[in-house]
Amino acid sequence: RATMKSLRFISAEAFVSNAEFARKNLGGVAHNLFPLLFKASYLLEQGEVIHDLVENWPLVDFNIGKLLGTTVDYQEDLSHRTCFVCLESCLTGLRDYVLNHRSLYVNRLKVVDLTGMKDVEVQFCECKKTMGRWARTQLLSKICLELLVYLQQTQCNPGTFEISIDVLIDLFVTEWNYELVVQALLKKYYCPLKICCVAFRSDNLALHKFFCIIKLTDPSLLRKLEIVHNVRLEMEHLEILFNSIHFPLLMSLTLPAQTFNVRRFTATDERMLTNIGEKMGEMTQLTELSMSFSILTGRIQKLLSPLKTPLKMLDVSNCSLNHADMAYLANSFHANHLEALDLSGHNIPDLYPSLFFKLLSHSSSVLRILTLEDCNIRDTHVNMLILGLSPCQKLQELKFLGNPLSSQALKHLFAFLCELPMLKNVEYPVPRDCYPIGITYPIDDASLCTFDHQKYESVAEELNLILLQANRKDVKVSTPLFGSYDAAVQETNSELGAYLINSFKETLEKFTTSLNNMS
Repeated sequence: RATMKSLRFISAEAFVSNAEFARKNLGGVAHNLFPLLFKASYLLEQGEVIHDLVENWPLVDFNIGKLLGTTVDYQEDLSHRTCFVCLESCLTGLRDYVLNHRSLYVNRLKVVDLTGMKDVEVQFCECKKTMGRWARTQLLSKICLELLVYLQQTQCNPGTFEISIDVLIDLFVTEWNYELVVQALLKKYYCPLKICCVAFRSDNLALHKFFCIIKLTDPSLLRKLEIVHNVRLEMEHLEILFNSIHFPLLMSLTLPAQTFNVRRFTATDERMLTNIGEKMGEMTQLTELSMSFSILTGRIQKLLSPLKTPLKMLDVSNCSLNHADMAYLANSFHANHLEALDLSGHNIPDLYPSLFFKLLSHSSSVLRILTLEDCNIRDTHVNMLILGLSPCQKLQELKFLGNPLSSQALKHLFAFLCELPMLKNVEYPVPRDCYPIGITYPIDDASLCTFDHQKYESVAEELNLILLQANRKDVKVSTPLFGSYDAAVQETNSELGAYLINSFKETLEKFTTSLNNMS
Protein backbone atom coordinates (compact mmCIF):
# COMPACT_ATOMS: atom_id res chain seq x y z
CA ARG A 1 0.00 0.00 0.00
CA ALA A 2 1.40 3.39 -1.01
CA THR A 3 2.27 5.73 1.86
CA MET A 4 0.67 9.17 1.73
CA LYS A 5 2.96 12.10 1.02
CA SER A 6 2.28 15.69 2.04
CA LEU A 7 2.37 18.48 -0.54
CA ARG A 8 5.62 19.63 1.08
CA PHE A 9 7.20 16.22 0.47
CA ILE A 10 5.93 16.07 -3.13
CA SER A 11 7.43 19.53 -3.69
CA ALA A 12 10.72 18.38 -2.14
CA GLU A 13 10.78 15.38 -4.49
CA ALA A 14 10.20 17.64 -7.47
CA PHE A 15 13.02 19.96 -6.33
CA VAL A 16 15.64 17.19 -5.88
CA SER A 17 14.59 15.10 -8.89
CA ASN A 18 16.67 17.39 -11.11
CA ALA A 19 20.06 16.98 -9.44
CA GLU A 20 21.79 19.77 -11.37
CA PHE A 21 19.03 22.28 -10.59
CA ALA A 22 18.85 21.27 -6.90
CA ARG A 23 22.63 21.50 -6.36
CA LYS A 24 22.76 24.93 -7.96
CA ASN A 25 19.96 26.31 -5.78
CA LEU A 26 20.72 24.79 -2.37
CA GLY A 27 22.16 28.11 -1.22
CA GLY A 28 18.68 29.66 -1.28
CA VAL A 29 16.97 26.90 0.72
CA ALA A 30 15.79 27.63 4.27
CA HIS A 31 17.75 25.68 6.88
CA ASN A 32 14.67 23.96 8.32
CA LEU A 33 13.95 22.37 4.92
CA PHE A 34 17.23 20.43 4.78
CA PRO A 35 15.81 17.37 6.65
CA LEU A 36 12.83 17.25 4.27
CA LEU A 37 15.06 17.48 1.19
CA PHE A 38 17.40 14.83 2.61
CA LYS A 39 14.62 12.24 2.99
CA ALA A 40 13.23 13.05 -0.47
CA SER A 41 16.72 12.69 -1.99
CA TYR A 42 17.26 9.40 -0.17
CA LEU A 43 13.94 8.02 -1.45
CA LEU A 44 14.88 8.96 -5.02
CA GLU A 45 18.51 7.86 -4.54
CA GLN A 46 19.85 11.22 -5.66
CA GLY A 47 23.42 10.64 -4.48
CA GLU A 48 24.85 13.97 -5.69
CA VAL A 49 22.09 15.95 -3.95
CA ILE A 50 22.56 13.94 -0.72
CA HIS A 51 26.29 14.71 -0.83
CA ASP A 52 25.69 18.45 -1.23
CA LEU A 53 23.02 18.55 1.48
CA VAL A 54 25.39 16.95 4.00
CA GLU A 55 28.35 19.04 2.82
CA ASN A 56 26.33 22.20 3.52
CA TRP A 57 24.37 20.89 6.54
CA PRO A 58 23.30 23.99 8.51
CA LEU A 59 21.94 22.31 11.67
CA VAL A 60 23.59 21.26 14.93
CA ASP A 61 22.92 17.56 14.53
CA PHE A 62 22.52 15.01 11.73
CA ASN A 63 20.68 11.91 12.96
CA ILE A 64 20.18 9.55 10.03
CA GLY A 65 17.71 7.31 11.88
CA LYS A 66 15.41 10.24 12.67
CA LEU A 67 15.83 11.83 9.24
CA LEU A 68 14.83 8.62 7.45
CA GLY A 69 12.30 7.41 10.00
CA THR A 70 8.57 8.17 10.15
CA THR A 71 8.00 11.88 9.60
CA VAL A 72 4.90 14.07 9.33
CA ASP A 73 5.47 14.68 5.62
CA TYR A 74 6.17 11.06 4.66
CA GLN A 75 5.43 8.30 7.14
CA GLU A 76 7.35 5.46 5.47
CA ASP A 77 10.47 4.49 7.43
CA LEU A 78 13.47 4.42 5.06
CA SER A 79 16.07 3.53 7.72
CA HIS A 80 16.09 -0.11 6.52
CA ARG A 81 17.36 1.04 3.10
CA THR A 82 21.10 0.66 3.48
CA CYS A 83 21.57 1.88 -0.07
CA PHE A 84 25.25 2.04 -1.08
CA VAL A 85 24.85 5.12 -3.30
CA CYS A 86 23.02 7.09 -0.60
CA LEU A 87 25.22 6.11 2.35
CA GLU A 88 28.46 6.67 0.44
CA SER A 89 27.17 10.12 -0.53
CA CYS A 90 26.37 10.87 3.14
CA LEU A 91 29.85 9.97 4.31
CA THR A 92 31.74 11.72 1.49
CA GLY A 93 29.49 14.74 2.05
CA LEU A 94 30.53 14.71 5.71
CA ARG A 95 34.19 14.59 4.66
CA ASP A 96 33.68 17.56 2.35
CA TYR A 97 31.81 19.46 5.09
CA VAL A 98 35.16 19.49 6.91
CA LEU A 99 37.34 20.15 3.84
CA ASN A 100 35.18 22.89 2.32
CA HIS A 101 34.55 24.61 5.63
CA ARG A 102 32.69 27.92 5.33
CA SER A 103 32.89 30.60 8.03
CA LEU A 104 29.09 31.02 7.91
CA TYR A 105 28.64 27.62 9.57
CA VAL A 106 31.55 27.76 12.06
CA ASN A 107 31.20 24.87 14.52
CA ARG A 108 27.52 24.48 13.61
CA LEU A 109 27.41 20.69 13.14
CA LYS A 110 28.30 18.95 16.42
CA VAL A 111 26.87 15.42 16.27
CA VAL A 112 26.37 12.94 13.43
CA ASP A 113 24.45 9.82 14.46
CA LEU A 114 24.77 6.90 12.02
CA THR A 115 23.40 4.26 14.43
CA GLY A 116 19.80 4.31 13.24
CA MET A 117 20.29 2.19 10.08
CA LYS A 118 18.68 -1.28 10.06
CA ASP A 119 20.33 -4.02 7.99
CA VAL A 120 17.60 -6.21 6.48
CA GLU A 121 17.43 -9.10 4.02
CA VAL A 122 15.35 -7.50 1.23
CA GLN A 123 16.44 -4.13 -0.15
CA PHE A 124 14.11 -1.87 -2.13
CA CYS A 125 16.64 0.60 -3.45
CA GLU A 126 17.13 0.90 -7.21
CA CYS A 127 20.89 0.37 -7.15
CA LYS A 128 20.36 -3.03 -5.40
CA LYS A 129 23.74 -2.59 -3.71
CA THR A 130 23.87 -2.29 0.05
CA MET A 131 26.36 -0.81 2.49
CA GLY A 132 26.17 -2.98 5.59
CA ARG A 133 27.53 -2.33 9.05
CA TRP A 134 30.99 -3.72 8.21
CA ALA A 135 31.28 -1.55 5.07
CA ARG A 136 30.07 1.54 6.96
CA THR A 137 32.78 0.89 9.59
CA GLN A 138 35.35 0.51 6.81
CA LEU A 139 34.39 3.66 4.89
CA LEU A 140 34.15 5.95 7.94
CA SER A 141 37.57 4.76 9.17
CA LYS A 142 39.05 5.32 5.71
CA ILE A 143 37.57 8.83 5.46
CA CYS A 144 38.90 9.80 8.90
CA LEU A 145 42.43 8.71 7.98
CA GLU A 146 42.27 10.41 4.56
CA LEU A 147 41.14 13.63 6.25
CA LEU A 148 44.14 13.57 8.56
CA VAL A 149 46.55 13.01 5.68
CA TYR A 150 44.95 15.84 3.66
CA LEU A 151 45.00 18.28 6.59
CA GLN A 152 48.69 17.55 7.22
CA GLN A 153 49.70 17.99 3.58
CA THR A 154 47.54 20.97 2.63
CA GLN A 155 47.24 24.55 3.84
CA CYS A 156 43.66 24.69 5.09
CA ASN A 157 41.38 27.39 6.38
CA PRO A 158 42.34 27.88 10.09
CA GLY A 159 38.69 27.36 11.01
CA THR A 160 38.91 23.77 9.77
CA PHE A 161 40.98 22.82 12.82
CA GLU A 162 38.26 24.17 15.12
CA ILE A 163 35.73 21.69 13.73
CA SER A 164 34.95 18.85 16.13
CA ILE A 165 32.12 16.51 15.19
CA ASP A 166 31.18 13.41 17.20
CA VAL A 167 30.23 10.62 14.78
CA LEU A 168 28.16 7.98 16.57
CA ILE A 169 28.43 4.58 14.88
CA ASP A 170 27.92 0.84 15.47
CA LEU A 171 31.36 -0.58 14.66
CA PHE A 172 31.76 -4.05 13.14
CA VAL A 173 35.35 -5.29 13.17
CA THR A 174 36.86 -8.45 11.68
CA GLU A 175 40.40 -9.49 10.74
CA TRP A 176 39.98 -7.91 7.28
CA ASN A 177 39.24 -4.35 8.47
CA TYR A 178 40.99 -4.47 11.87
CA GLU A 179 44.16 -2.53 10.97
CA LEU A 180 42.25 0.30 9.30
CA VAL A 181 39.82 0.72 12.23
CA VAL A 182 42.61 0.57 14.82
CA GLN A 183 44.50 3.36 13.02
CA ALA A 184 41.35 5.51 12.85
CA LEU A 185 40.65 5.00 16.57
CA LEU A 186 44.28 5.68 17.58
CA LYS A 187 44.23 9.02 15.74
CA LYS A 188 40.65 10.09 16.43
CA TYR A 189 41.63 12.93 18.79
CA TYR A 190 43.51 14.67 15.95
CA CYS A 191 40.69 14.26 13.42
CA PRO A 192 37.76 16.72 13.09
CA LEU A 193 35.48 13.67 12.72
CA LYS A 194 35.63 11.82 16.05
CA ILE A 195 34.46 8.21 15.94
CA CYS A 196 32.22 7.48 18.95
CA CYS A 197 31.50 3.76 19.17
CA VAL A 198 28.04 3.14 20.64
CA ALA A 199 27.83 -0.57 19.71
CA PHE A 200 30.66 -2.95 18.87
CA ARG A 201 30.56 -6.32 17.10
CA SER A 202 33.56 -8.55 16.55
CA ASP A 203 33.78 -11.67 14.33
CA ASN A 204 36.77 -13.66 13.00
CA LEU A 205 39.29 -11.86 15.18
CA ALA A 206 42.28 -13.07 17.20
CA LEU A 207 41.74 -12.62 20.94
CA HIS A 208 44.69 -10.26 21.50
CA LYS A 209 43.40 -8.01 18.71
CA PHE A 210 39.93 -7.97 20.29
CA PHE A 211 41.41 -6.86 23.64
CA CYS A 212 43.45 -4.16 21.89
CA ILE A 213 40.58 -2.64 19.90
CA ILE A 214 37.94 -2.81 22.64
CA LYS A 215 40.11 -0.51 24.79
CA LEU A 216 40.41 1.96 21.90
CA THR A 217 36.63 2.23 21.44
CA ASP A 218 36.19 4.06 24.76
CA PRO A 219 34.19 1.37 26.63
CA SER A 220 32.60 4.01 28.88
CA LEU A 221 30.34 4.96 25.92
CA LEU A 222 29.56 1.41 24.80
CA ARG A 223 25.90 0.34 24.99
CA LYS A 224 26.06 -2.91 23.06
CA LEU A 225 28.87 -5.47 22.85
CA GLU A 226 28.65 -8.49 20.54
CA ILE A 227 31.48 -11.02 20.47
CA VAL A 228 30.09 -13.58 18.05
CA HIS A 229 31.79 -15.91 15.55
CA ASN A 230 35.37 -17.18 15.74
CA VAL A 231 36.58 -15.06 18.64
CA ARG A 232 37.97 -17.64 21.05
CA LEU A 233 36.82 -15.96 24.23
CA GLU A 234 36.59 -18.40 27.13
CA MET A 235 35.58 -17.83 30.73
CA GLU A 236 39.04 -16.85 31.98
CA HIS A 237 39.33 -14.25 29.19
CA LEU A 238 35.88 -12.88 30.04
CA GLU A 239 36.93 -12.47 33.67
CA ILE A 240 40.06 -10.56 32.57
CA LEU A 241 37.90 -8.37 30.30
CA PHE A 242 35.45 -7.50 33.09
CA ASN A 243 38.22 -6.99 35.68
CA SER A 244 40.26 -4.66 33.46
CA ILE A 245 37.55 -2.69 31.64
CA HIS A 246 34.38 -1.04 32.97
CA PHE A 247 31.22 -0.81 30.87
CA PRO A 248 28.98 1.60 32.82
CA LEU A 249 26.44 2.14 30.01
CA LEU A 250 26.36 -1.42 28.61
CA MET A 251 22.78 -2.51 27.92
CA SER A 252 23.32 -5.54 25.68
CA LEU A 253 25.94 -8.32 25.82
CA THR A 254 26.40 -11.23 23.39
CA LEU A 255 29.04 -13.85 24.16
CA PRO A 256 30.46 -16.38 21.68
CA ALA A 257 29.68 -20.10 21.69
CA GLN A 258 31.46 -22.16 24.35
CA THR A 259 32.40 -19.21 26.55
CA PHE A 260 31.29 -21.38 29.47
CA ASN A 261 31.58 -25.15 29.88
CA VAL A 262 30.61 -26.30 33.38
CA ARG A 263 31.37 -29.96 32.55
CA ARG A 264 35.06 -29.36 33.10
CA PHE A 265 34.71 -26.93 36.02
CA THR A 266 37.22 -26.81 38.88
CA ALA A 267 36.99 -24.88 42.16
CA THR A 268 38.90 -22.05 40.45
CA ASP A 269 36.32 -21.99 37.63
CA GLU A 270 33.48 -21.73 40.17
CA ARG A 271 35.20 -18.72 41.74
CA MET A 272 35.69 -17.22 38.27
CA LEU A 273 32.00 -17.67 37.41
CA THR A 274 30.97 -16.00 40.68
CA ASN A 275 33.26 -13.05 39.90
CA ILE A 276 31.83 -12.72 36.37
CA GLY A 277 28.29 -12.70 37.79
CA GLU A 278 29.26 -9.98 40.27
CA LYS A 279 30.89 -7.89 37.52
CA MET A 280 27.73 -8.17 35.40
CA GLY A 281 25.79 -7.07 38.48
CA GLU A 282 27.80 -3.82 38.44
CA MET A 283 26.51 -3.15 34.90
CA THR A 284 23.35 -1.45 36.10
CA GLN A 285 22.07 -0.77 32.56
CA LEU A 286 22.38 -4.39 31.35
CA THR A 287 18.99 -5.67 30.11
CA GLU A 288 19.94 -7.95 27.17
CA LEU A 289 22.08 -11.07 27.49
CA SER A 290 22.91 -13.76 24.93
CA MET A 291 24.99 -16.81 25.94
CA SER A 292 23.97 -19.40 23.33
CA PHE A 293 25.87 -22.69 22.85
CA SER A 294 27.61 -22.52 26.23
CA ILE A 295 27.18 -25.36 28.74
CA LEU A 296 25.63 -23.71 31.79
CA THR A 297 23.94 -26.66 33.52
CA GLY A 298 23.01 -25.70 37.09
CA ARG A 299 24.79 -22.31 36.98
CA ILE A 300 22.15 -19.87 35.65
CA GLN A 301 21.31 -18.59 39.13
CA LYS A 302 24.97 -17.96 39.95
CA LEU A 303 25.34 -15.85 36.78
CA LEU A 304 22.04 -13.97 36.80
CA SER A 305 21.14 -13.46 40.48
CA PRO A 306 23.69 -10.63 41.00
CA LEU A 307 22.01 -8.55 38.26
CA LYS A 308 20.26 -5.53 39.77
CA THR A 309 18.27 -4.66 36.64
CA PRO A 310 15.74 -7.16 35.24
CA LEU A 311 16.61 -8.62 31.85
CA LYS A 312 14.34 -7.79 28.91
CA MET A 313 16.09 -10.15 26.49
CA LEU A 314 17.61 -13.53 27.33
CA ASP A 315 19.12 -16.04 24.88
CA VAL A 316 20.18 -19.29 26.53
CA SER A 317 19.68 -21.48 23.46
CA ASN A 318 21.58 -24.80 23.49
CA CYS A 319 22.95 -24.15 26.99
CA SER A 320 22.00 -27.56 28.49
CA LEU A 321 19.79 -26.03 31.20
CA ASN A 322 18.50 -28.39 33.87
CA HIS A 323 15.43 -28.37 36.14
CA ALA A 324 17.12 -26.06 38.69
CA ASP A 325 18.01 -23.52 35.97
CA MET A 326 14.45 -23.41 34.65
CA ALA A 327 13.05 -23.18 38.20
CA TYR A 328 15.28 -20.16 38.84
CA LEU A 329 14.24 -18.46 35.59
CA ALA A 330 10.53 -19.08 36.20
CA ASN A 331 10.68 -17.65 39.73
CA SER A 332 13.24 -14.87 39.22
CA PHE A 333 12.42 -11.16 38.99
CA HIS A 334 13.58 -11.32 35.35
CA ALA A 335 10.55 -13.44 34.36
CA ASN A 336 8.05 -10.54 34.57
CA HIS A 337 10.17 -8.34 32.30
CA LEU A 338 11.28 -10.67 29.49
CA GLU A 339 10.31 -9.22 26.10
CA ALA A 340 12.48 -11.65 24.09
CA LEU A 341 13.29 -15.22 25.11
CA ASP A 342 15.23 -17.97 23.31
CA LEU A 343 15.15 -21.47 24.83
CA SER A 344 16.04 -23.36 21.64
CA GLY A 345 17.80 -26.69 21.89
CA HIS A 346 16.14 -27.79 25.15
CA ASN A 347 13.74 -30.74 25.42
CA ILE A 348 11.10 -28.61 27.13
CA PRO A 349 8.10 -31.04 27.01
CA ASP A 350 10.02 -33.90 28.65
CA LEU A 351 12.31 -32.04 31.08
CA TYR A 352 10.36 -29.13 32.62
CA PRO A 353 6.97 -28.45 30.95
CA SER A 354 5.27 -26.94 34.03
CA LEU A 355 8.22 -24.62 34.79
CA PHE A 356 8.31 -23.45 31.16
CA PHE A 357 4.61 -22.58 31.26
CA LYS A 358 5.11 -20.80 34.58
CA LEU A 359 7.89 -18.72 32.97
CA LEU A 360 5.66 -18.02 29.97
CA SER A 361 2.80 -17.00 32.27
CA HIS A 362 5.00 -14.52 34.17
CA SER A 363 6.37 -12.92 31.00
CA SER A 364 3.09 -13.03 29.02
CA SER A 365 2.16 -9.36 29.56
CA VAL A 366 5.38 -8.10 27.91
CA LEU A 367 6.70 -10.99 25.75
CA ARG A 368 7.25 -9.92 22.10
CA ILE A 369 9.67 -12.53 20.70
CA LEU A 370 9.74 -16.25 21.54
CA THR A 371 12.15 -18.74 19.97
CA LEU A 372 11.69 -22.48 20.58
CA GLU A 373 13.72 -24.19 17.86
CA ASP A 374 14.68 -27.88 18.23
CA CYS A 375 12.70 -28.23 21.48
CA ASN A 376 11.11 -31.63 20.69
CA ILE A 377 7.61 -30.08 20.56
CA ARG A 378 5.38 -32.82 19.10
CA ASP A 379 1.73 -33.03 18.02
CA THR A 380 0.65 -34.10 21.53
CA HIS A 381 2.05 -30.85 22.96
CA VAL A 382 0.27 -28.39 20.63
CA ASN A 383 -2.81 -27.90 22.81
CA MET A 384 -0.62 -27.18 25.83
CA LEU A 385 1.46 -24.76 23.76
CA ILE A 386 -1.69 -22.94 22.66
CA LEU A 387 -2.79 -22.70 26.29
CA GLY A 388 0.60 -21.26 27.27
CA LEU A 389 0.67 -18.74 24.40
CA SER A 390 -2.93 -17.52 24.83
CA PRO A 391 -2.09 -14.81 27.42
CA CYS A 392 0.86 -13.57 25.27
CA GLN A 393 -1.21 -10.92 23.52
CA LYS A 394 1.82 -8.75 22.70
CA LEU A 395 3.70 -11.53 20.91
CA GLN A 396 5.09 -10.27 17.58
CA GLU A 397 7.47 -13.06 16.59
CA LEU A 398 7.35 -16.84 17.08
CA LYS A 399 10.09 -19.15 15.80
CA PHE A 400 9.80 -22.91 16.25
CA LEU A 401 11.89 -24.49 13.48
CA GLY A 402 13.19 -28.03 13.93
CA ASN A 403 10.26 -29.43 15.92
CA PRO A 404 8.65 -32.77 14.84
CA LEU A 405 5.17 -31.40 14.08
CA SER A 406 2.80 -32.85 11.48
CA SER A 407 0.99 -30.72 8.89
CA GLN A 408 -2.26 -31.31 10.80
CA ALA A 409 -0.74 -30.00 14.03
CA LEU A 410 0.63 -26.95 12.23
CA LYS A 411 -2.83 -26.13 10.82
CA HIS A 412 -4.29 -26.38 14.33
CA LEU A 413 -1.56 -24.10 15.70
CA PHE A 414 -1.94 -21.57 12.86
CA ALA A 415 -5.69 -21.31 13.50
CA PHE A 416 -4.80 -20.18 17.02
CA LEU A 417 -1.95 -17.87 15.96
CA CYS A 418 -4.45 -15.83 13.93
CA GLU A 419 -5.92 -14.71 17.26
CA LEU A 420 -2.71 -13.07 18.50
CA PRO A 421 -3.33 -9.41 17.54
CA MET A 422 0.29 -8.18 17.43
CA LEU A 423 1.82 -11.19 15.64
CA LYS A 424 3.90 -10.22 12.61
CA ASN A 425 6.40 -13.01 11.93
CA VAL A 426 6.30 -16.82 12.23
CA GLU A 427 9.08 -19.29 11.35
CA TYR A 428 7.71 -22.83 11.29
CA PRO A 429 9.29 -26.23 10.53
CA VAL A 430 8.88 -28.41 7.46
CA PRO A 431 6.05 -30.80 8.57
CA ARG A 432 7.26 -34.16 9.84
CA ASP A 433 5.06 -36.00 7.32
CA CYS A 434 6.95 -34.31 4.45
CA TYR A 435 10.12 -36.19 5.45
CA PRO A 436 10.81 -39.89 4.82
CA ILE A 437 9.41 -42.26 7.46
CA GLY A 438 11.91 -42.86 10.24
CA ILE A 439 13.58 -39.43 10.14
CA THR A 440 15.12 -38.61 13.53
CA TYR A 441 15.14 -35.25 15.31
CA PRO A 442 17.06 -33.00 15.53
CA ILE A 443 17.56 -33.42 11.78
CA ASP A 444 21.20 -33.19 10.66
CA ASP A 445 22.19 -30.68 7.97
CA ALA A 446 22.68 -33.41 5.36
CA SER A 447 19.04 -34.56 5.71
CA LEU A 448 17.38 -31.13 6.06
CA CYS A 449 16.54 -30.88 2.35
CA THR A 450 15.41 -34.50 1.85
CA PHE A 451 11.69 -33.71 2.27
CA ASP A 452 8.88 -33.93 -0.30
CA HIS A 453 8.99 -30.37 -1.70
CA GLN A 454 5.69 -30.67 -3.54
CA LYS A 455 3.86 -31.79 -0.41
CA TYR A 456 5.50 -29.02 1.61
CA GLU A 457 4.34 -26.37 -0.91
CA SER A 458 0.80 -27.76 -0.66
CA VAL A 459 0.85 -27.52 3.16
CA ALA A 460 2.38 -24.01 3.00
CA GLU A 461 -0.51 -22.91 0.77
CA GLU A 462 -3.04 -24.29 3.28
CA LEU A 463 -1.33 -22.49 6.16
CA ASN A 464 -1.34 -19.22 4.20
CA LEU A 465 -5.02 -19.76 3.43
CA ILE A 466 -5.77 -20.05 7.16
CA LEU A 467 -4.15 -16.64 7.68
CA LEU A 468 -5.92 -15.18 4.65
CA GLN A 469 -9.35 -16.36 5.80
CA ALA A 470 -8.72 -14.84 9.22
CA ASN A 471 -7.79 -11.54 7.52
CA ARG A 472 -4.17 -11.81 8.78
CA LYS A 473 -2.23 -10.97 5.62
CA ASP A 474 -0.02 -8.87 7.90
CA VAL A 475 1.62 -12.03 9.30
CA LYS A 476 4.78 -13.08 7.45
CA VAL A 477 5.44 -16.83 7.56
CA SER A 478 8.53 -18.72 6.38
CA THR A 479 10.65 -21.86 6.79
CA PRO A 480 14.31 -20.79 6.64
CA LEU A 481 15.89 -24.26 6.63
CA PHE A 482 19.30 -23.12 7.81
CA GLY A 483 18.12 -20.52 10.32
CA SER A 484 17.09 -16.89 10.30
CA TYR A 485 18.78 -14.23 8.19
CA ASP A 486 21.84 -12.66 9.84
CA ALA A 487 22.89 -9.43 8.09
CA ALA A 488 26.36 -9.46 9.67
CA VAL A 489 27.11 -13.04 8.59
CA GLN A 490 25.72 -12.34 5.11
CA GLU A 491 27.97 -9.29 4.69
CA THR A 492 31.15 -11.05 5.83
CA ASN A 493 30.47 -14.56 4.49
CA SER A 494 33.56 -14.46 2.22
CA GLU A 495 35.81 -13.81 5.19
CA LEU A 496 33.96 -16.36 7.32
CA GLY A 497 34.38 -18.98 4.58
CA ALA A 498 38.09 -18.21 4.26
CA TYR A 499 38.47 -18.46 8.04
CA LEU A 500 36.76 -21.89 8.15
CA ILE A 501 38.88 -23.25 5.26
CA ASN A 502 42.03 -22.00 6.98
CA SER A 503 40.97 -23.58 10.30
CA PHE A 504 40.26 -26.87 8.55
CA LYS A 505 43.66 -26.72 6.83
CA GLU A 506 45.43 -26.05 10.16
CA THR A 507 43.59 -28.98 11.80
CA LEU A 508 44.62 -31.31 8.95
CA GLU A 509 48.24 -30.16 9.23
CA LYS A 510 48.26 -30.81 12.99
CA PHE A 511 46.69 -34.23 12.44
CA THR A 512 49.27 -35.11 9.77
CA THR A 513 52.11 -33.96 12.03
CA SER A 514 50.75 -36.11 14.87
CA LEU A 515 50.55 -39.16 12.58
CA ASN A 516 54.11 -38.59 11.36
CA ASN A 517 55.36 -38.29 14.94
CA MET A 518 53.62 -41.53 15.89
CA SER A 519 55.16 -43.38 12.93
